Amino acid sequence: MDFRLSKKGHRYSLNIQESLTQISSFTSKLLRKKFGRGPETCSATLSKNYLILHIRGFISPMEEILITQGKPEYVEKARGCVILTVLEEVAGYTQSVLNVEIDQFHDDWNFSNNSGIMILDLLDTNHIAIEDLSVDYLSEFEEEISRISAMLQKVPEQIVTTVPSESFILVKRFGILIEIEKALIKKGFSDELLLTKSELEKKYFHLEGHFEKIVGRKIRDIFISWNFKQDESLMCFVLK
Repeated sequence: MDFRLSKKGHRYSLNIQESLTQISSFTSKLLRKKFGRGPETCSATLSKNYLILHIRGFISPMEEILITQGKPEYVEKARGCVILTVLEEVAGYTQSVLNVEIDQFHDDWNFSNNSGIMILDLLDTNHIAIEDLSVDYLSEFEEEISRISAMLQKVPEQIVTTVPSESFILVKRFGILIEIEKALIKKGFSDELLLTKSELEKKYFHLEGHFEKIVGRKIRDIFISWNFKQDESLMCFVLK
């Protein structure tokens, strides 16, 4: 199947839009099957190298009780086990619908906003004629990413930013782990490190960052995923 960009600008052609609707519908049904209830909304956004699934209104009654009791880490751990199987099935379905290969996948959740993201890294997308947006704040934005990253660990060795639409900014950071973190991972403390980094980085990027001033838009959510094995991190800024 050949996918082409609409002549109206940065909008999806009918073929692409139909495929994204199929993927978002499949994901919603799968979440309902695995968790006993589905999300209020699940929207799909496609870029040259990523598929973003933005999910809202997805907290089960049991999870809500645990969060109210101040135990979000229990929700994260339990949900993580199930979401992994969901991501694997969504990746397989996406491969068949878009005729692409999936390199890896990511997820992260903001329980206070009752929202989350699942992102697939895409390969072999030359047949999908999609162009990501070009923005004039890219350099300043990446400098701010480096500044905040250095507060908690170090300046990333490399930063690659993608703007797939007016609603999302994706930032992949390479080479961000410091030696003590690498040592903790080798000793089997990956889960503890992940929870700590998640809490601290989101706090700092929200409170210390000047991203809204740089972009000129309000930031609704910041999601962060890590791949400790490859020493990289994918960030997703959701704009209002």
